Amino acid sequence: MTSNNQMEKRQAKLILEDGSEYSGWSFGKNRCAAGEVAINTGMNGMVQALTDPGSFGQIFVSTYPMAGNCGVPVRKNGSPYFDNYGIPVSLESEKIQVSGLVVSEFCEDVGHYSSGLTLSSWLKKENIPGICGIDTRALAVRLRERGSMRAKILVQGENSVTFDSFLSCGPADVSVKEKKAYSPAASREAPCGSPPKIAIIDCGVKANVIRCFLDRAADVTRIPFKGDFSQIEYDGLFLSGGPGDPKDCRQLTEKIRGELNKNRPIFGVGLGTLIMALAAGADTFKLPSGHRGQNQPCIETSGGALTQSRCYVTSQNHGYGIRKGTLPASWQTWFTNANDGTIEGIRCAEMPYSGVLFYPEGCPGSRDSEFLFDRFIAQVKDNMK
Repeated sequence: MTSNNQMEKRQAKLILEDGSEYSGWSFGKNRCAAGEVAINTGMNGMVQALTDPGSFGQIFVSTYPMAGNCGVPVRKNGSPYFDNYGIPVSLESEKIQVSGLVVSEFCEDVGHYSSGLTLSSWLKKENIPGICGIDTRALAVRLRERGSMRAKILVQGENSVTFDSFLSCGPADVSVKEKKAYSPAASREAPCGSPPKIAIIDCGVKANVIRCFLDRAADVTRIPFKGDFSQIEYDGLFLSGGPGDPKDCRQLTEKIRGELNKNRPIFGVGLGTLIMALAAGADTFKLPSGHRGQNQPCIETSGGALTQSRCYVTSQNHGYGIRKGTLPASWQTWFTNANDGTIEGIRCAEMPYSGVLFYPEGCPGSRDSEFLFDRFIAQVKDNMK
């Protein structure tokens, strides 16, 4: 049974910047909101996607027809569960990051043992509006044709908003404010020699990224987006994903340009890879509608030549890409998107620098490419010898 039969119905509209209107019903918090519309083609992993810091400010559109039937794996008061590392379990941050949620239909009849709240109750607790009863696949087609744009959710009886109510977003909105250290669980068998020290530049790092490094017995230091890491001792540098335009991250780009001369392994994901590309001398651009979902096919390549026949299923959430033909001679394309041929990964042929635009840690899956963390840790350990 869907919530349409159970809730107090209040009419709502999704209005795109081009004037298109889609009428539906409000759920979650009855309030208006603005943001950039982002199409997500994933079939599951709603709670991870909504709490991904890279989704900050998005009006999240799920093309999957049913949402909420598994509920939300949080406590009754809405707070997340934490693992022995002190990292949220099942969520990628401690709160919902999107500005609003758009679904075709949502369900209040939860059917999963781990659920603590319904999707609508969770949204309401976190002050996030939702709108249902919309043909989200038709909406996706329009956005594919017209490109990404701003939008607003208007709820009957609530104060209106403008498209400019949410002008922009960036890593500073989601990054930690102070340096934070994590260590592998005490119960893990101690690795041979000193554990590798990984410094994470937090542009909006996801919980499972930190967990992936800790599970590989690395000591992790999480550094604020605007923090100074010049005096921090580390063996490998990780540039996290996050929201916003990489060209707005000029200060960090300059810092990374300096790090590219130190021969210490660097690995990037999402926004972090785009910043690395800019630091190396390449150019970036805004994708027409972005790559988002857990079903994006990526093929491993090298300099344009196919090196493996395997196509990896990847999880993605990025709105910008690396412009072809702008990589310096010492850099090469590593992965390409099988759908549109855009660059999904780069690496340096001469130094241990690499990055991908997809999410090798998954969450929501697929975790087919999680081996890239093993590869990076191996590079770091080799460089420590």
